[in-house]
Amino acid sequence: MLFWLAPALIALAVALVLLRALNARRGETGLTAGASDMAVYRDQLKEVDRDLARGTLTEAEAEAVRIEVSRRLLDADRRTARASDTSEGRVWPAAAVVVMALLAGSFLIYARVGAPGVADLPMTERLTDLDTAARARPSQAEAEARARPFLPPATEPDARFTELMDRLRTALRERPNDIRGLSLLAENEARLGNFTAAREAQQKLVAAYGDDVPLNERVALLDLMVFTAGGFVSPEAEAVLGGILKSHPGNGAGQYYAGLLFAQSGRPDRAFPVWRRLLETSPPDAPWLPVIRDEIAAVAAAAGVTYTPPAIRGPDADDIAAADEMSADERQAMIRGMVDGLADRLATDGGPPEDWARLISALGVLGETARARAIADEALAVFADNAVALATIEAAAQRLPE
Repeated sequence: MLFWLAPALIALAVALVLLRALNARRGETGLTAGASDMAVYRDQLKEVDRDLARGTLTEAEAEAVRIEVSRRLLDADRRTARASDTSEGRVWPAAAVVVMALLAGSFLIYARVGAPGVADLPMTERLTDLDTAARARPSQAEAEARARPFLPPATEPDARFTELMDRLRTALRERPNDIRGLSLLAENEARLGNFTAAREAQQKLVAAYGDDVPLNERVALLDLMVFTAGGFVSPEAEAVLGGILKSHPGNGAGQYYAGLLFAQSGRPDRAFPVWRRLLETSPPDAPWLPVIRDEIAAVAAAAGVTYTPPAIRGPDADDIAAADEMSADERQAMIRGMVDGLADRLATDGGPPEDWARLISALGVLGETARARAIADEALAVFADNAVALATIEAAAQRLPE
């Protein structure tokens, strides 16, 4: 009730100020005109006396002029009085109309764009509510249960591979801290599509290392935890993320997942600067760049920032013109050269799974299916501990012609 009283009083005060100014203006205009006429008539009376003294007018003429000017002076005085009364009489009904219009307009606008009946929510309380919601978000197990129907299905291995996996699992029950065995188990469970089992094996591997766990193994665990949770950063994944950023604050994967956590926690204002810095400073083959490019516009908008991501360089006008002038054989040779260049770069320097998938697809289009399958096997070995990358590469391999 106090909220509604405040805008009502404000609207009333504004209306009174406006009406006072209007009334003063109208009264001033009316009085000024009347006073001007009366001043002229008084001057005329004085002029009559001067003319009489100079002998320009006779006494009879002067008396006649005085009577006429005095009559006009009285008429001007009566008009001024009537104007003042009329002004006051017209202003106050107008005042009531203006006040009612202001009040009605204010309430109608607020009812349309505001939230009548909703309690005030200061920024400090909003942040407290967000923190409370973040602490109450689903656990890793709950998130995995929800995401499981949407993950790539598990594959059925051949009998020989099944036997080897069974032997590996049995051996690890006897030697649960065998680092090499746990690494193989996590790698192959992910390859089979058993992502929860792969995540559990990776967790045991990280624990087996103790304080000397390599950074890449912790990042691999974080990748698996987020992937098996359907892209959700659970409280358990946040703990792993915190350890990575504590020891390696500038780690790109850690920074990416920190931005993702902020975005999922309702803090786009904190997610945007993290992702913007990654987008503008990461190497071109950084695996998190495609996701950031797809999402940063929405995050920026939610943060109240107008942001245009830097453009990805494509072929310029000279490249396109040169390609148009080529024959079919020359164009095919150019494409093959680009594919071979990509293959050489991946073999020498490596690259994100998207580039490997692009190479596999390009070789399939060129008809080099056997080479494409060989490169797919190589890529699966390179990204054996990265479930997300494995899914990307396997999808490209499955599209190859038989």
